[in-house]
Amino acid sequence: MSEEQLQKPINCADVKGEAEKISTTERGIKAAEDKEKSVVAEASGKQAEGEVNQKKVVANPLKSEGTITIGEALEAAVLTAGNKPVEWSDAAAIQAAEVRATGRTNIMPGGVAASAQSAATLNARVGSDDTKTTLADVLTGASSKLPSDKAATRKDAEGVTGAEMRNDPHLTTYPTGVAASVAAAARINQSK
Repeated sequence: MSEEQLQKPINCADVKGEAEKISTTERGIKAAEDKEKSVVAEASGKQAEGEVNQKKVVANPLKSEGTITIGEALEAAVLTAGNKPVEWSDAAAIQAAEVRATGRTNIMPGGVAASAQSAATLNARVGSDDTKTTLADVLTGASSKLPSDKAATRKDAEGVTGAEMRNDPHLTTYPTGVAASVAAAARINQSK
């Protein structure tokens, strides 16, 4: 990192720009991996050259019909608390939701949880609420940013609520925030 980069203040546009660069890089890597896999398949004789693979790929295998997924619950939080600046408790709740939705224990670079952590760090340094990154900035399109998703359950809601409470200075959750949205989705799913 250069001296100029260290001296330059961080702003919301810088964080969003970096997130877009990471996302673009990941798409390029994914495309290269897919191309490599198709070359290996052609070389092994699994699929003839010029033949189209007719298999259907299910993007979200754990998503059940008629239920609300964790990704959709995160997007619902945009509607209820989208103007709220991202705080540490929100970032922790989003991370817990991403872990439960994907089944991975680590945070994906460029994912929803990584964006939320970056936003919380940025917001802690910024004084004015007008320039802070909001939940809407982080969670818009959350279900499409998750590599896999699943229906929200009561256990998921408890985990997300616990993460939000542990990282809040007053040990509370935001009434219409991330934990509330996942809990509402779990209640709706349970009643079906």
